Amino acid sequence: MAEKLFLGAKLRKLREARGWTLEACAERLGLSPSYLSQIETNQRPATARVLIALTRAFHVDASLFDLEGDARLIADLREATTDIAGQAEPPTAAELKQAVANTPRLARQFLALHQTFRRLDERVKALDDTLGRDEHGASVALLPYEEVRDFFHYRDNYIDALDTAAEALAGALPKEVQIERALETALAEAHGVRVVYVAGQEALRRYDPTSRVLTLDAWQPGASRSFQLAHQLALLSFRDQIEAELDQAAFRTDAARAVARVGLANYAAGALLLPYRAFLEAARGEKHDIDRLRTRFQVSFEQVCHRLSTLQKPGWRGVPFYFARVDMAGNITKRHSATRFQFARFGGACPLWNVHEAFAAPDRIGVQLAEMPDGSRYISIARSVSKPSGSYLAGDRRYALSLGCEVEHAASLVYAAGLDLNGPAARIGVSCRICERTDCTQRAFPPIDRTLHVPENERGVVPYVLDGPRPDRY
Repeated sequence: MAEKLFLGAKLRKLREARGWTLEACAERLGLSPSYLSQIETNQRPATARVLIALTRAFHVDASLFDLEGDARLIADLREATTDIAGQAEPPTAAELKQAVANTPRLARQFLALHQTFRRLDERVKALDDTLGRDEHGASVALLPYEEVRDFFHYRDNYIDALDTAAEALAGALPKEVQIERALETALAEAHGVRVVYVAGQEALRRYDPTSRVLTLDAWQPGASRSFQLAHQLALLSFRDQIEAELDQAAFRTDAARAVARVGLANYAAGALLLPYRAFLEAARGEKHDIDRLRTRFQVSFEQVCHRLSTLQKPGWRGVPFYFARVDMAGNITKRHSATRFQFARFGGACPLWNVHEAFAAPDRIGVQLAEMPDGSRYISIARSVSKPSGSYLAGDRRYALSLGCEVEHAASLVYAAGLDLNGPAARIGVSCRICERTDCTQRAFPPIDRTLHVPENERGVVPYVLDGPRPDRY
């Protein structure tokens, strides 16, 4: 059953921004004022006819009213409210949906307060640990990275101004030479930058703005060198667009702004190496075969996966993918999602997710049919990658990459060949701390919102028994 479309807060914001009264707006939409009032107060959902009338009257794309952003906000609220509920009953799914639909800004402020609470809690625990051991403790989570992560998260990991500018610049690069040489030429001709390669330097990239010399580590793989060149070219060519995005985001600290600047330059570099329309058409033609795409565009496996998760241009969308990079300790070091698939904001990822298995089979692509607790099914591919250090004394960096989409897009994926999409699926979750499954034998610890019982005279795979699922939950 299709989810009902409640647009109250978004519609009211659009109307008030244009200075229209309720009656004037209703007349433009061909609705009665009372009917429009009911839509604005979320007493009635918007029909397809009303949605078409809205896009025409306000001259906006229908994607503005997409519910996927609301779904992400609801999922984040669910985790945050469960985290702090303690023994109290957390809000139901219906209550969370109503909060997001009616007061989205209040919901985001609540998330910000929860993040502040988590950081303070971590600081107190770190202080306790330091005092107890009488030595310096480990550093706690940094606010700037959390803030930047959420910035991209709620933008669907798509930045139109940079994508459009990068596509135009990519079209002007010479096609008859290797991409690395083309980027060197662009840096020299447009910005007077000279590129120097030094074998084994500590920094992957070092730029001196005074001498306009860009020094790269020559021992990097070719795809990595090209990315560093594209990053520097993007910083110099798109500085105005990047600063405009930073101004609009209004980050709370200079540190967060600095982290976001690098993130936006990285985004633009990816868009420069894999220009939107050309890459999207190639991805469709190759049925999203990552190995064929990376060979075609002279980029890495990770760069292709990351770029596939950003193809959400209104009116020209690709398959909605999620993308994650996980280190050998299970930490998610990159995460982007244009799907309903959610990543844990705190704690580890589900141990049944096939991304963890990738380390055991280097360079082999594993495919998993996975089902989340809400019943949504995903095709998830995972592969380990290694980034060489260039020295025996410095260990290589190893990660596992995961890329996935909902099964409804299976026909567009080469990796769906041979899968029984209606057959048994791996029953994964977001993380143990908020997972609703009461019968999982891979639990690391019990969920924080359930009462558990420890039988004295019986022992199962896990040493406790959980209460059943709460009513009206996901």
